[in-house]
Amino acid sequence: MAAPDGPLVVGVDSSTQSTKALVVDAATGTVVARGQAPHVVTAEGDSDPEQWWQALGEALDQCGPVIREAAAVSVAGQQHGLVTLDADGLPVRNALLWNDTRSAPQRDRLVEELGGAAWWAERTGSVPATSFTATKWAWLREHEPHAAAATRAVRLPHDYLTGRLTGQGVSGGTTDRGDASGSGWWSSASESYDAEILAHIGLDPAALPRVVAAGEPAGTVRAGLPLPEGILVAGGTGDNMAGALGLGLAPGQPVLSLGTSGTVYAVSERRPADGSGVVAGFADAGRHWLPLACTLNCTVAVDRFAALLGREREAVESGGEAVVLPFLDGERTPDLPYASGLLTGLRHDTSGGQVLQAAYDGAVFALLEALDRVLDEDADPAAPILLIGGGARGVAWRETVRRLSGRPVVVPRAQELVALGAAAQAAGLLLGREAAAVAREWDTAQGPAYAAVERDEAALERLSATLRDAGPLLGRP
Repeated sequence: MAAPDGPLVVGVDSSTQSTKALVVDAATGTVVARGQAPHVVTAEGDSDPEQWWQALGEALDQCGPVIREAAAVSVAGQQHGLVTLDADGLPVRNALLWNDTRSAPQRDRLVEELGGAAWWAERTGSVPATSFTATKWAWLREHEPHAAAATRAVRLPHDYLTGRLTGQGVSGGTTDRGDASGSGWWSSASESYDAEILAHIGLDPAALPRVVAAGEPAGTVRAGLPLPEGILVAGGTGDNMAGALGLGLAPGQPVLSLGTSGTVYAVSERRPADGSGVVAGFADAGRHWLPLACTLNCTVAVDRFAALLGREREAVESGGEAVVLPFLDGERTPDLPYASGLLTGLRHDTSGGQVLQAAYDGAVFALLEALDRVLDEDADPAAPILLIGGGARGVAWRETVRRLSGRPVVVPRAQELVALGAAAQAAGLLLGREAAAVAREWDTAQGPAYAAVERDEAALERLSATLRDAGPLLGRP
C-alpha cells in the first residue's frame, strides 16, 4: 500500500443485514482497507445487538494491520431500532428493528392521544411512523412489560456500538441529533428530548444517552479492541444522515436511495414539519436538516415479483396498463401499515415483463410523489437526482427513475456511502472541519450522468388513480 496523504480514519456502517468497516485516508477519501461481516434477523424482525458487536470486530479484523494506524472512528447505524439494556449494559431482548410494523396500533394511539398529526410534526418535525422508536417502546411496555421493567438504558443501534467502543456504561452513553430525530421523543423545535412525550410513553429520560453536538467526540476507544486504544470516537449518526455526509450533500440536491427500503431526501437549512406524515423532518448529522421520505418496499419487493414471475430482475418489458403497488410488508409512504401488494389492470396480452416493469414503477412512484415535499420551494426543479443504494447499478431501476421523474440522473461511483459518511465524520472531528466539506473534497458524488427524458404522465396517472381508489382496501387492519 502506498503511503497515505493524511491520517487514517475508520467509518462503520452497521445496517440491517451486516456491518461494514472502511479504513480511509482522511486527506483524499481513498479506501485503503475494508471488512464486512453479516447479521442474522429473525422471522419476527428482531436482531441480537451482540451480533452487531461481534460483526464489527470481525469487520475490523478483516481490515488487516492497517487498522492499528487509525486515528479516529465513527459508527453509522440503521435508524429507529430499539435497543434495551439492563443495569449491566446487556441487551434485555433482541432489538426491534426499523422495518418491524408490529407497533402500528401503538403508533395510532400515540398520534391521537398527543394532539394529532399536526402537533407531532410541529413538536418533533415528524408524524411518527411504525418504524419510529417511540412506537416500539410503547409496544414493548404493552406486550412485554417484564422486558420494559428490566430496562435501564435505551439506545439506538449506532449508540449501542459507540458505547461498546468507548466502554461507557448505561449512564454514560451518547447519541447525535440526526439519529435522535428519528426516535419520536426528540424535539426538533427545542433540539432536546421532549419531556411530555417521554412521560406519556413511560420512558425515564435518565435511560437515554446524551446528545453530542456536531464536531464533538463521543469519547475514545477503550483498551482490548482491534483499534488503537485512546483514538477519538466521533458521535456517529443514523444511516441516512451518514449517506448524506458521504455524498458531501449541499442544500437542494435530491437523493434517491434504492435499497431494502427506498428513501428520498435532501439537506435543508429550514426545519421541516410536514403534518401529512409523508416527510420525516429529521435533523442531519451537522447543523442543518434532512427532510426524508421512506418506503418499506423497494428492491427486495421488486425482486420478489421477479421471482414469482420466474424472470431475472432486469427482464422488464414496456407497454401494457398493468399497475402494481408492491406493498408486501405494509407501507410507510404512503402511510398504509396494514397494506399488502396489489396488482390490477391485467389483460390477455399482458406479459410477465410488463408486470415486472409495473412493480418497478410502483416502487419508484411513492418516492417521487414525496420529492416535491422533501425539497425546499426554491430548489432547482431540474437538478439531477443522485441515485444511490444497491438498486442504483440496475438499468431497470435507473431507467424507471428517469422515465417517471423527468429529471437527469447521476449515479455516484463511490460505493458504501454510509461507511464513507461515517469516515468523513471521523475525519472532520480529527481535522476540526465540517464533515460534509471533507467529503466534498473527496469528490464522492461524481459518476455517470444520464440526461432527462420525457416524463411518463400516463403511467403516473394510472398509479395515482389506483392508489386513490384502493385506499380503503389497503388501509384495512
